[in-house]
Amino acid sequence: MLWTLLSIVVAFAELIAFMSADWLIGKAKPRGSAEPGEQGAGTPEPYHPTLGIYARCIRNPGVQHLPRETLCGPYAESFGEIASGFWQATAIFLAVGIFILCTVALVSVFTMCVQSIMKKSIFNVCGLLQGIAGLFLILGLILYPAGWGCQKAIGYCGHYASAYKPGDCSLGWAFYTAIGGTVLTFICAVFSAQAEIATSSDKVQEEIEEGKNLICLL
Repeated sequence: MLWTLLSIVVAFAELIAFMSADWLIGKAKPRGSAEPGEQGAGTPEPYHPTLGIYARCIRNPGVQHLPRETLCGPYAESFGEIASGFWQATAIFLAVGIFILCTVALVSVFTMCVQSIMKKSIFNVCGLLQGIAGLFLILGLILYPAGWGCQKAIGYCGHYASAYKPGDCSLGWAFYTAIGGTVLTFICAVFSAQAEIATSSDKVQEEIEEGKNLICLL
């Protein structure tokens, strides 16, 4: 049960982090200023624009009917418009890893009742897939800082921003969530072995010997 819950949490955490614009928190800007790279006068009260792999959050340009102070959404309308080739590679690796994690999370729900398919332990297979997903996530997270030297990042983080140097930017919660989710992914892979041991207990074997094909573990 613990492995199942943790698998679901990890999948959702990585998905939310990937979709978030809070990977980089830009240097403070006056609320009346324009988007990074544009000209405009401002008021002393600052705000911090944020930049993600394909999304960004900027200040409200003064539209009265919008209640939020910032507007968030994708800056790239297509994959080719993502600001850096490194970020494009990051998006691919993270997307593959998250897809595997979401698949495992879905399958893990059924492992509470079915432990094997075609004489193969679902726990062992899922643990292996989680390990592979973790490797994809690591590759994506390693490549992501290499794109900090792109023009989009420089517009948010200043001219001192370069590969693996965020300049005036700081790292947002989405980046740390992705790292934490990656660590938990490997922990899940280890827990899958413990889940396999639990389902092989004497109590479960007794149920199998009694002819029960569907055994729910609570």
